[in-house]
Amino acid sequence: MDIFKKCYEFRRAEDAKESGLYPYFTEIERVEGNYVWVQGKKTLMVGSNNYLGLFDDAKIKEATIAAVNQYGSSTCGSRFLNGTYSLHVQLEKDLAEFMGKEEAQTFSTGFQTNLGAISAIAGRNDVILLDRMDHASIMDAVRLSYAHVIKFKHNDMEDLEKKIKAVSKERGKIIIVDGVFSMEGDLANLPEIVRIAKKYGARIMVDDAHGVGVMGKNGRGSCEHFGVLEDVDLVMTTFSKSFASLGGFVAGDRKIIQYIKHVARALMFSASITPASLASAYKALEIIKTEPWRRERLWQITRIMNKELTNMGYHTGNTQTAIIPVFIRDMEKTFRLWHYLRNYGIFTNPVISPAVPPEDSMIRTSFTATHTDENLEFVLKGFQEGGKALGII
Repeated sequence: MDIFKKCYEFRRAEDAKESGLYPYFTEIERVEGNYVWVQGKKTLMVGSNNYLGLFDDAKIKEATIAAVNQYGSSTCGSRFLNGTYSLHVQLEKDLAEFMGKEEAQTFSTGFQTNLGAISAIAGRNDVILLDRMDHASIMDAVRLSYAHVIKFKHNDMEDLEKKIKAVSKERGKIIIVDGVFSMEGDLANLPEIVRIAKKYGARIMVDDAHGVGVMGKNGRGSCEHFGVLEDVDLVMTTFSKSFASLGGFVAGDRKIIQYIKHVARALMFSASITPASLASAYKALEIIKTEPWRRERLWQITRIMNKELTNMGYHTGNTQTAIIPVFIRDMEKTFRLWHYLRNYGIFTNPVISPAVPPEDSMIRTSFTATHTDENLEFVLKGFQEGGKALGII
């Protein structure tokens, strides 16, 4: 049997391309504010995780250019050897302080942050309890850890308690959840998770990639939003959303972070974050702390769009964030609405199985603090006309 047989027989992508409904790996030719150019056409972006509107901010660009001039384009090495720059150290210090934790450790991507931290702290005799809707990076990380994995129903605290109760007290336990679930935009029930963790002697890790920068009075994420930041042992986030960069970090007690720092293979055997990415994340952190208007505007936009789409006849689920899923619940209609919107001049993301269950196929929209009222009106008009034309609403 040829190991590549499955590759040669793979037709799903080609079939979608031939039908004209292939939505992935779209080539973006130019970016200007909230607009991108696709095949020469100006298109309004409402499918980006650029929540605070910082990815083309002048201050971010200036900091990035200055870092490249001082440090070069790459570290060309791992943090263990030649890849630790003063910018890494200062950023980690400021991130820990911002998150109210003793120490923070950066990784080259958000995916690697979960991969490195989780596989380092959990071993063969440990138990990891996961929400079934946790991010793919968490799912891959637990496989590397060799720990025993128990999945509980999405945001079902009764199921979590039932399952953790059956775990021996002699085994190390950690509950790992997304703070904000990236497809549906709903929040983990962190207050109840904290209660259960304390009752059964478990630790907690929160992947707050879509929460930090956006949620909480000071932008410290979903843990701050619920007032449980001190009760959560580890918080991780990525730089590719609110921080308008690339990379990620995990923050917690010094002893835990020092252990991760010296054990995580995803850190030890990977080149460290580039100076440009560090500088943009560093400047973004400063803006998150000093420009709260961005969060306020984003929440205003979120309320408007959720209300208007719902009034139009769409179902947006239990979202409580700037991620607004528009559930179509039919794969073909999902692709057709995506195609209609793209031709209309709106960039959205179609999400189908296996990213979500087949019955939850959706158009995923996500909004930015710098979207104007005119932008929002244009998006609503596109959804209304497209939905009616396709018999969805």
